[in-house]
Amino acid sequence: MAIRIAVGQFHELTEERLRFAAQIGVSGIQMNNPSLPGDTRWEERNVRALVEQVEAAGLKFEAIENVPTHFYHKVMLGLQGRDEQIENYQATIRAVARAGVPVLGYHFMPNSVWTTNRSAPTRGGALARQFDMSVVEANADDLELLRSFMPTTLGRASSMPLFGKDGPAVTEEVMWENYRYFIEAVLPVAEEEGIRLALHPDDPPVPMLGGVARLFYRPHGFRKAYEMAGQSPAWSLDLCLGCCSEMPGGKANVAEMIEFFAPRGAIAYIHFRDVQGSVPNFTECFIGDGNYDPAEVVALLARHGFDGFLLDDHVPKLDGDSDWNHRGRAHAIGYMQGLIRMASYSGLL
Repeated sequence: MAIRIAVGQFHELTEERLRFAAQIGVSGIQMNNPSLPGDTRWEERNVRALVEQVEAAGLKFEAIENVPTHFYHKVMLGLQGRDEQIENYQATIRAVARAGVPVLGYHFMPNSVWTTNRSAPTRGGALARQFDMSVVEANADDLELLRSFMPTTLGRASSMPLFGKDGPAVTEEVMWENYRYFIEAVLPVAEEEGIRLALHPDDPPVPMLGGVARLFYRPHGFRKAYEMAGQSPAWSLDLCLGCCSEMPGGKANVAEMIEFFAPRGAIAYIHFRDVQGSVPNFTECFIGDGNYDPAEVVALLARHGFDGFLLDDHVPKLDGDSDWNHRGRAHAIGYMQGLIRMASYSGLL
């Protein structure tokens, strides 16, 4: 299959989303943590209903990214009850695969993405997400404020561990042990069902937040996980270029990740976004305004055999935009379409 573009990053599949996808000219749909019945797992019939709705609109259901964090937070943290959660996760893998979705994305961040400012100005006064580690460090014992940096549902969840600077910590060694336990349990199920599990990088890519270590904040961690998975074809990446660009070194990480994983067929799909700056302080921006050259990246993907799909992911909010940022997404998708067309015209695709 050729490089293509999908619309995604929403929880509810509506007729408006499907019409937007058709009108903007993409070929597929991705959903992030879709709102489905089930407190601990998903069932095939409910996932299949989404797939059928997408296919009826003439689109391909490319991937589901993320189950609710409470489906497997005990697994990530090595808590009592993790084996039951793993059994339910295995059942969810089967449900998603048998419903006809080829990719299930996941992360291994118990306290998820952190954002210190959700309305930082970028080009022309558009609003974008920002992370500043100095703000976290200056308020390390204000747990209420730290929780506000997490996604709303997690920030309100008392079950999610969060520690001040002098509190207990979940170490990187423990988190690696937990990841190994998880991946050794779920990967054989994915292989059996013919589905790919796609790992998302840590965002922001720092060693620890809120007393919980992170694993996927530098290229080395991904290579370690790839080897840990035995280079299984069911192990893959949801490669967020923005997260790679946020790492120290900026665009060099983007190239390193593509050059290592794309030739091995280990990139399922890509979040095509960028930032200005890198940790400890970065701000999201429009494509083309950030650390890497988008045209150079598309050429690199083509040269190394990537054949998955691109996704807009986070985008700046333009004046008069919707809650889902339709205007920002239309700009990002149009930019990507132009890049792919030029790569094809140039003989790269």
